[in-house]
Amino acid sequence: MKHQAINLSILFSGLLLWGCNNTPKPIDLPEEEKTIINDSTAFVSLESNGIKLTEVVSPLFDDTKLSMNSPEEGAAIQAGKVNFSYSVEGGDYKLGAQTADAPVKGCANSDKGQHIHLILNNQPYTAHYEAEFTKDLDPGSYVALSFISRSYHESLKHEGAAVLSQFSVGGADVEDFDMNAPHLFYSRPKGSYTGEDVKKVMLDFYLINTTIAKNGNYVSVTIDDATTFKITKWVPYFIDGLALGEHKIKIELKNVEGIAIEGPFNVEERTFTLVNE
Repeated sequence: MKHQAINLSILFSGLLLWGCNNTPKPIDLPEEEKTIINDSTAFVSLESNGIKLTEVVSPLFDDTKLSMNSPEEGAAIQAGKVNFSYSVEGGDYKLGAQTADAPVKGCANSDKGQHIHLILNNQPYTAHYEAEFTKDLDPGSYVALSFISRSYHESLKHEGAAVLSQFSVGGADVEDFDMNAPHLFYSRPKGSYTGEDVKKVMLDFYLINTTIAKNGNYVSVTIDDATTFKITKWVPYFIDGLALGEHKIKIELKNVEGIAIEGPFNVEERTFTLVNE
């Protein structure tokens, strides 16, 4: 553990020095995509109409696994308070802890630390800092995506970091949902951003049963009905170049021919606001 802590210290010191002392070297690529290479670190930047998306590089917790104990898959639950219980095991990830690079990340960060994102029927997620909690749920059929998150709301994307499940509440019938089909879930941006947080707004989404690539499926991201990006790498991005005020963002899962992939959550629009305070 001591050896690992020393390595992390060296890593983040190197990232700080890289940001201060090196000038990015763009290489021209198709579709306005540029790969910036510095100190053997490569990341993707996309730019259009004065708006820029830059890949976020963060600490990995790829040994950590999430499992959902309740509700059980296919459970029929009474309406009212529903108990949720998870197990988070393996690696150095801890619920409630600050992610190591949070102080230098420069984006919205939860002072309560790392947490579980719970998305029900692709509605805005709720953040949970303990492995057991209750939620008041109305009668209905629910598709639940749960995944573990860094303290600044960036999802962990490795195998085992998420659980997809389905259950019903209040006597409702379980609606048809193909658990094995390709699915896209929206995560961020979310809500209002103030102060320094307006400078780095994170775009993050979750893919289930699919990958994206330059010659495969991809995610189309449209901002304010005017600027569209073709996302072919499943990573979070910082959005730069947005004016203060309300913004709209649309994400859509498409195949290599640019045709929308059918699914109940594969197209989603949300609004978020940048506030000068």
